Amino acid sequence: MKVIETKVFKGKNIYSLKKCIRLDVDLEGYCETPSKDIEDFNFNLVNMIPELRTHRCGIDEDEGFIKRLKEGTYLAHICEHIILAIQNKIGIDVHYGKSREIKDDRYYIIFQYIYESTALEVSKLAIDIVNALINKIPINYEDRIEFLKEVLNDEFLGPSTKSICDYAMEVGLPVVNLGNGDFYQIGYGKQGKIIETSISSNTKCVSVDIASDKLLTKEILRIQNIPVAKGSKVRNIINLLQMAEEIGYPVVLKPQYGNKGKGVILNIKNEIELLNSYKKLKDKFKDMIIEKYHKGKDFRVCVINYKVVAASLRTPPFVIGDGENSIFELIHQLNKDPLRGEDHEKPLTKIKLDEDVFGCISEQGRSLMEVLNKGEILYLRKNANLSTGGESVDCTDDICDENINLCIRVAKALNLDICGIDICTEDISLPLYNNGVVMEVNAAPGLRMHLNPSKGKSRNIGKEIVNMIYNNKPYNIPVISITGTNGKTTTTRLISHTLSKMGYCVGMTSSSGIFIDDECIDTGDDTGFESAKSVLLNSDVEVAVLETARGGLIRKGLAYDVADVAVITNIREDHLGIDGINSMEDLCYVKSLVGEAVKKDGYVVINADDEWSKTILDRIKSKKVYFTLNSDNDVLKNKNSDDIYIYIENEDIVIFNKNKKYTLCNIKDIPITLGGKLKFNIENILAASGALVAMQIDYCMIKNGITTYLLNSEKNSGRFNCFDVRGVNVILDYGHNVDGYNAVLSAIKELQKGNLYGVIGIPGDRLNESAMEIGEISSKYLDYIIVKEDKNLRGRKQGEIANLIVNGINKEDINKKYEVILNEDEALIKALNMAKSGDTVVVFFEDMKPLVKIIEKFSEGESKDITYRNEALN
Repeated sequence: MKVIETKVFKGKNIYSLKKCIRLDVDLEGYCETPSKDIEDFNFNLVNMIPELRTHRCGIDEDEGFIKRLKEGTYLAHICEHIILAIQNKIGIDVHYGKSREIKDDRYYIIFQYIYESTALEVSKLAIDIVNALINKIPINYEDRIEFLKEVLNDEFLGPSTKSICDYAMEVGLPVVNLGNGDFYQIGYGKQGKIIETSISSNTKCVSVDIASDKLLTKEILRIQNIPVAKGSKVRNIINLLQMAEEIGYPVVLKPQYGNKGKGVILNIKNEIELLNSYKKLKDKFKDMIIEKYHKGKDFRVCVINYKVVAASLRTPPFVIGDGENSIFELIHQLNKDPLRGEDHEKPLTKIKLDEDVFGCISEQGRSLMEVLNKGEILYLRKNANLSTGGESVDCTDDICDENINLCIRVAKALNLDICGIDICTEDISLPLYNNGVVMEVNAAPGLRMHLNPSKGKSRNIGKEIVNMIYNNKPYNIPVISITGTNGKTTTTRLISHTLSKMGYCVGMTSSSGIFIDDECIDTGDDTGFESAKSVLLNSDVEVAVLETARGGLIRKGLAYDVADVAVITNIREDHLGIDGINSMEDLCYVKSLVGEAVKKDGYVVINADDEWSKTILDRIKSKKVYFTLNSDNDVLKNKNSDDIYIYIENEDIVIFNKNKKYTLCNIKDIPITLGGKLKFNIENILAASGALVAMQIDYCMIKNGITTYLLNSEKNSGRFNCFDVRGVNVILDYGHNVDGYNAVLSAIKELQKGNLYGVIGIPGDRLNESAMEIGEISSKYLDYIIVKEDKNLRGRKQGEIANLIVNGINKEDINKKYEVILNEDEALIKALNMAKSGDTVVVFFEDMKPLVKIIEKFSEGESKDITYRNEALN
């Protein structure tokens, strides 16, 4: 088995609403060989990965997967289960997976993941296991598992960040990992707030820098009459000894810039210990400070938004003797506690046997292999940091009002909206003055001790931080997602135009580019994942309006979590035979993802005149907005009070909402309908109005938007744009499928009086049948046809698509006048030279800009003698 291709879906996708990875694999001749027919495969597999026994598989019974193995199942299915089992083994809670045949030995495997790098490494191991079991070669399984744990340890979400992100998602805010590091954005657009562990987007950089300097922090607090330990910077050995004498033993030596208790040496009792300690630290830390050692308990107070939200008593790690086991064995037993893990992966951290532990044990007159008396307590470290094995006890309810006020003063003195204040005192319930000191202030405090204390009540610090950065009103920008086959670009533009006129900064993605507040920041087909992400992460955007195309959904899934409103304009036959989408049922399944990924209280706008759109209604769980051109549509006969209905009645747009009927405006008052003659644009108006009603936009604002959106405006570029070229009506449209051609040509036929010339073609990735049908439709409506081809042939040979279109023309009318000019620009020039005043020329274009330049030159009378090259068919 080998991997052919890997696709990582970072959000909801066509396979699952969970994050998934797709592996395309080659079974290398084993597509029809069940594992039961491979000698010792099943036995060795289950022996290596006993976690597979817990998999119920599709038959949903105990050891269901084992039963499948015995009956005979295939390698792709087995690999899927191995990937899930190994992720579970290393502590990742994932369960979803499936495998399907592509063709012959080619299969795809889908599996859920949480941590991308770890999941990809797990998939590599799974493939190696399958191959090792087939070829009967050893595999260093346990070593590979340890490696996976290391990868996971570097990647997993720490408890501080996780608590913030978890609460954000609990209140409906999306969370986006920026890159693969520790930065996360909560919310989209203008409501996006970036965090790094427990540092918020509001935290001031200068304040963080000050808190990182322990000496400067001490000086600022001293000026504000906060009790701190007396001390100063160490400049040399002589200065060190002088300061120790001045301060008085015992003293503390520590780095001026440090964290997690690294390099801190406490309770130095005399000059010899001091010199030894200095010698130990001087090569590791450039700047050190010396200060008075205060005996007392170690407390950490967490301040959020200048309010004390938690307090913990921290104790150094210790063991209790049992009269039988050595200190070494007691530490080993302590580390077996399931609550202890590496670094921050568990509520407590395993104790590592290092120089500090050995020194602490030695100072107490003990050795590692010594047996403690029963009940005897031995501390393993001097410091109580959780990162080195310490424990915590919640004492939030014990801290006295005086100390609460003092901690708030500390935070304000440093201007820190989030901080952890280390206090040394015997009793946190007594005022600190004359009873203890503030030791340090941490600008990015670890929250684990408050979230999962060893004893006492857990404190939801994540909630406090999210509420602070959102001023107690967590709120995301609205997201409107538009998909469908035809009309989605115009619908997207209409919605964006209306919201922009209301004063919102709209971020819009479309097939013509990305626009932020009407400024184009990228041109081209921007209807996929990355384009949407650029809008969602733009801090100016107040509303996101995202055209969401089939290709992007298949390749990368959705860039957003859930939308407030989704629009499905229609689902028509297009793009079949591409990306594994071979039927209308497949296409409907893809489009339905947009309708599924909507908030519970959101809306999905559905075309009630489109039969294929109605087939996905059972997949949509939110409320619906139905739009129809037909006031007799069955959907209007049994209205649901939770849903909204928009339809045409006596040429008026009517809205039925909350059991009340409203008239929006007459369709003839809407410029892009050309007096109500462009049926397809009436549908687009209804779809856009439906989305705006669902967004609770005032009806007057909706009317203002749709009646000021002009057919030939820059905002409607490429959609039935009309030009007068010396009496010849020229229409440019991006129609590129059967329904698009039918809609545009039927509308033109109704409008025009002279001859109708057409420059026609479609993208090369369409089905042969579609190309021929385009030819038939064109032959039916057009008086003269010029067949052209796109520059991007999309895998076709030159002239291949044109030949198919010609076959369709001849099938409809063997006497139809046509010619083939493959170059789009030259085809337009020929049509303009042929047409007379009163005639119409329609071009279904690939690239609009060169065509507009040609039209401008003809309009100015500069191109009467422009020639063209007539391409022969291959």
